[in-house]
Amino acid sequence: MFLKRRIYFEKDTGIVVQMTGGFFDSGYEIQPTIDRDFEVYVRLAERVRNTLDVVELPNDYEQDFENGGLVIKVDIETRKPLFTYPDPQEPETPTSPQPALSTKVATLESETTATQAALASTFEALIQSQEETTTAQLALADVYEQLVNMRAELDALKGGDV
Repeated sequence: MFLKRRIYFEKDTGIVVQMTGGFFDSGYEIQPTIDRDFEVYVRLAERVRNTLDVVELPNDYEQDFENGGLVIKVDIETRKPLFTYPDPQEPETPTSPQPALSTKVATLESETTATQAALASTFEALIQSQEETTTAQLALADVYEQLVNMRAELDALKGGDV
């Protein structure tokens, strides 16, 4: 059975005290309870329980862990994990705590889709505007041609009277 990943953290600071689960274990038939975690994990057992909080992470974050992300803190307002990642230029120096990159990627993909839709709509409006402008220009050309013809007729009439 896959044991759900839990993050136990200090309520007032968000600092992670213990992470549990996040792996398959055939020895379990049901998910361990939070009470059981406090009995089994020394770092939890030695703490005052009401000073800690817990979040159970959905599998959405697995890619972050696979890419070397470590949760060192939880945003106590949003209850979302804050990750550090290995810096590609300096692998020994982790990045500052930040929201999950997978969340940032999903947000950017959503924003990109919205931007593309807005650009497509703007492009369609531009094409429509160009078509209307072309129609107006053709109508003006017709009016101009009629005026030129009327002027020629007027000149001819004036020339015939004189």
